[in-house]
Amino acid sequence: MAHPTAFAVEGCAVVTMDPHRVEHAVGHVVVEGGRIAAVGSGPAPRPTDARIVDGRGCVLTPGLVNAHHHLYQWVTRGLAVDATLFEWLTTLYPVWAGLDEDIGHAAAAAGLGRLALSGCTTSMDHHYVFPSDGGDLLAAAEIRAAGEVGMRFLPTRGSMDLGRRDGGLPPDAVVETVDAILAATADAIDRYHDPSPEATVRIGVAPCSPFSVTADLLRESAALARDRGVRLHTHLAETRDEEEFCRERFGSTPVDYVGSLGWLGDDVWLAHGVHLSDDAIGRLSASGTGVAHCPSSNARLGAGIARTRDLLAAHVPVGLGVDGAASNEASALLEEARHALLLARAVGGPQALGVRDALELATIGGARVLGWDDRIGSIEVGKAADLALWRVDGLAHADLADPVAGLVIGSPPPLELLLVGGRPVVERDRLSAVDEDDLTRGAVAASTTLLRRAGLVA
Repeated sequence: MAHPTAFAVEGCAVVTMDPHRVEHAVGHVVVEGGRIAAVGSGPAPRPTDARIVDGRGCVLTPGLVNAHHHLYQWVTRGLAVDATLFEWLTTLYPVWAGLDEDIGHAAAAAGLGRLALSGCTTSMDHHYVFPSDGGDLLAAAEIRAAGEVGMRFLPTRGSMDLGRRDGGLPPDAVVETVDAILAATADAIDRYHDPSPEATVRIGVAPCSPFSVTADLLRESAALARDRGVRLHTHLAETRDEEEFCRERFGSTPVDYVGSLGWLGDDVWLAHGVHLSDDAIGRLSASGTGVAHCPSSNARLGAGIARTRDLLAAHVPVGLGVDGAASNEASALLEEARHALLLARAVGGPQALGVRDALELATIGGARVLGWDDRIGSIEVGKAADLALWRVDGLAHADLADPVAGLVIGSPPPLELLLVGGRPVVERDRLSAVDEDDLTRGAVAASTTLLRRAGLVA
C-alpha cells in the first residue's frame, strides 16, 4: 500500500473533540505519515510536498465511528418492515441461512461504502451467522471488503449455539457447537487481530444474544477474549421480549444474567441497552461496560428509546451504531447522531442531549466503546489522521450560525473529503478506491441470489 499523502487542510471550522473540546472557527490540520502533525487556528504551516486542501465553506471533524453493525444484512433490506424484533428475526433467519462468502463480500463492500459516504472512518461488524457450507464469511468476505473500501475495521467473530430445539430463537441450521465456535474465534484472533498502534484491523469476540447462545458459550467466550486481550460484544436489553425471556429462562434481568457470566467490564460493550433500570445502569457504570446506542434501528423495530442522558450522566461509555442494514435501511452514521439527539429530547426535553453531545457519541464516544480512543475519535497531534471534511456552504447549510448544529440537526451535508490514516477514502462525495456503481450491481446480484435461495423470488 502506498504511503499516506501529506495534507494541509485550512480555512475550515475545526471541531477537535479533544479532551478540552477545542474548536477553531477558522483553523487548520496538517497530516503527515498518516498521523495528525498539527492542529490550530489560522492558516496551516506548509509541510514538504503537502497537498493543500482549501477548506473554506467546510467544517472538519474526526471521522465517525460505527459501534454496532451487521454488514451481511445489506442484501436483505426492506423485508419484514412492520415486524417486532422477534418476528423480524424469525422471518430473516431462514434467509440468512443461505449466506456464502461471495454474498457476504458484496454485502460488506456495499455497506462499508455507504458508511464511508456518511462520514464513517471506522466500523465494527457483528457477524454471527455461519452456515456450514458458507465459506470464509469473516476474512474473505468482510476483512477483504474493508481493505478495498479503505476503512478501519473491527469485525467480531459472532456465534449462536442455542437453536430452536433447545429453546432458542434461531433455526438449528444456523447454530454451531461451542467447541467449533471457540476454535474458529481463536483462529480469527490469531490470524487477523493487530494490537499495534497503526492497526487497521482488530478482532472482537461476540456471541449473539441471551436468546441465541448458552451460558457455557458466554462464559467460555469471555475467558477466550481475556486470554487473547481482545474485546467482548453482544446484544443486550434491546426489547421487552428479551427481558421477559431472561426472567423466565434465567430468573434474572439481562444485565444481571450476563454479569453472572463475566460479561461486565471495561473490555465489554453491549448493543442497544434500551431497557435498563437504574440498577442496571449503575452496574454498567461501576464496571466500565460500554453501550452502542442504535436509535434508528430501535425506532424502526419499535424496541423503544434508550436512556442516553442517564447513561452519560452515570459515565457509561456510549457510542453510536447504525445496526444491521435490514433494520436500518439508511445505514448512514451522521443520521444516527441526529436521531440520537431528537429521540433523547422527545422523552427528556431540550436539555437531554446537546448537538455537541450527539457529535461526541459519533466520534470519540464510539472510539472509546471500541477501545480505540487512544488512536482515533478526536483531532489531536499524534493520533491517526481519520478526518471528515463536510461542505456547509450550500443552500441547506450556508446561513446556519453553528456548524456543529448544521451537521447534527441539519440535513446531511456533502462530504468533501474523508481520510483514513491519511489516505483519501471519499473525495467530493465519491468513493476513492472503489466504484460505487460496481458496489451497487454486486449488492443487487447478491441479494437476488440469496432471496432466490430462500424461495422469496422466482
